Amino acid sequence: MPNTTSPVIPESHADILQKKGFAHVATIGPSQEPHSSPVWYAWDGCELSFSQTTGRQKYQNLKKNPHIALSITDPDNPYRYIEIRGVVDRIDEDPDNTFIDSMAKKYLGEDHYPWHQPGDHRVIVHVRPEHTTVQ
Repeated sequence: MPNTTSPVIPESHADILQKKGFAHVATIGPSQEPHSSPVWYAWDGCELSFSQTTGRQKYQNLKKNPHIALSITDPDNPYRYIEIRGVVDRIDEDPDNTFIDSMAKKYLGEDHYPWHQPGDHRVIVHVRPEHTTVQ
């Protein structure tokens, strides 16, 4: 099988990005403090994407500073991981919740994200990897 992944992602750990692990997203807050939280993610071979509501601190942090780090532990071996550092390449609107619904399908086997709240404004954050560390 040919390597169809970003040249920054080592082949030895590319499989982790296809699994149902959680990406722990680290951003820098308004007072320069680190902020970290887990998210569901998708990997298309070039960029990692995750859903976010615009009212969350993580979204506000990324609007001010697009630098990001994500740490993903292999769900089959917690001693194996990949850390991705990069920048937010773009943020797309998700007005019909298409992306978050696809994540609910991947992670929960459900067609629709079950925790949607009226008034939630969802976006899709696309991260371009620039550096990785693996174990």
